[in-house]
Amino acid sequence: MDVLNIPVPSELFQCWRDWLAPARQPFFLTGAEADRLGLETVPRTSVTFMPEDRDTFTDWNVEAEAGQMAWLTLEDVDALPAGMRRELLRVQVRHGRGNVPLGRHFADLLPGLPAPRFLWRRGHLTDAVLARLVSQGGRACQRRDVPEAVWTRSVGILPGARALAGTFPAGSAGNCFGTAMGAAGVAGAADEWMQREPFEAFLRERTVPGGVDDRPGTVLVWRSADGLAQHAAVTLGGGWVLHKPAQTWWTPRVVLPVRDVKAVSRMLGWRLERRCLG
Repeated sequence: MDVLNIPVPSELFQCWRDWLAPARQPFFLTGAEADRLGLETVPRTSVTFMPEDRDTFTDWNVEAEAGQMAWLTLEDVDALPAGMRRELLRVQVRHGRGNVPLGRHFADLLPGLPAPRFLWRRGHLTDAVLARLVSQGGRACQRRDVPEAVWTRSVGILPGARALAGTFPAGSAGNCFGTAMGAAGVAGAADEWMQREPFEAFLRERTVPGGVDDRPGTVLVWRSADGLAQHAAVTLGGGWVLHKPAQTWWTPRVVLPVRDVKAVSRMLGWRLERRCLG
């Protein structure tokens, strides 16, 4: 089955089910909310998430004031009084936790779902439901529209690009920096959650200032006002670019027109820098 114009093997669909419907989930609360709901909690700072859990529950987006965390199974949640269960899910959304979907968004695929917020069960997560979830907010990969001549011209500069184009990562390790480095032939880079320091070292060692958007090997780097690299992509030539829009496990490495990536990557206070692979 294709998702965002990318073939997804059944094994990866199975991983997505595991990450979206684990046996036990974190619920983020303030101290007052935990007391009101009567839930046993631990300090949030005492918990270290696996990378896929960090993304699934958007731990990086949860408000700092939600400093307590309850670990609950689906059975624990089901056992709560209905009003308490609704409040628990509402405060998760308010605090910024992910993976608390609205039933009405999937009613056509799963008749009988409650319209309000709910938690995924593995039985809900059909291939069609997963495809919709992962596609939300994403852009379909256009690698099949890239002329063969573009791939041929780019292979000497970007030996890893074609293999990466139109692929989902195996988990939460890959990001935009690693994708650009992997396209340039840095072994293993595309499968790491690449930090800024090795990426900046790659830019110093493998690139020079400048570059042209319609030629292969121009690394596009968006920097915030403090000079920190915030996003990166690499041009394939012919007006095409390869990038991974976000670090999350559901974000694929896609090929899009350069103009489209520049448009969606434009942020207030960011500037675009070009570096040419040598």
